[in-house]
Amino acid sequence: MPRSLLPLLFLLAASSALAQDVRSVGGCDIRRGTLCASMNLNGADFSGTNLAHSQFSRSELQGANLSGAILDEANFSYTQLQGADLSKAMMSRINLRGAKLNEAKLVDAKLRNANFQNADLGKADLANADLTAADFTNARLVGTSLRGAKLQRANLRATHLHDTSFVGADLGGADFTNALLINADLSGANIDRAIFLHAQMDGCVGCPK
Repeated sequence: MPRSLLPLLFLLAASSALAQDVRSVGGCDIRRGTLCASMNLNGADFSGTNLAHSQFSRSELQGANLSGAILDEANFSYTQLQGADLSKAMMSRINLRGAKLNEAKLVDAKLRNANFQNADLGKADLANADLTAADFTNARLVGTSLRGAKLQRANLRATHLHDTSFVGADLGGADFTNALLINADLSGANIDRAIFLHAQMDGCVGCPK
């Protein structure tokens, strides 16, 4: 075989192997930057996959497994994620605006600068999650666990936080303006420089007097 053909054959073999590595779930290609908007992917297994910069807006991912996935700067706006497992996922700057995350697992997830505006995280578990500078404006976190979470400089303006647990969380510089903290628990939380302007705090444990 002529030596000049060897590089070409090597390139073709590598391309073929790469193509075989790309798998599809419910018609959605599992790869970085994939376009899977408005699709039914309930119960899909995306655990440990790299889906950074991907588009999943308005899709259904109820009960899906996204644990350990890389979802940095992905778009999950208005997506159904009830009961999904997103524990230990990398989600820096992810767009979850208007998403439904009721009873979802986000334990130890990395969500710095995430957008949760108008999202519903009722009874979700975000224990020990990194939510530094995340935006929860008008979101619902009723009965949600944020135990030990990092929420420095988070925007929680007008957020519904009834019965939410912030036990041991870092809330340094967080903004709770107009938030509903009724029966919330801030025991042991760091509230240094946190803003509670016009917040409703009836029955709140650990809230400033």
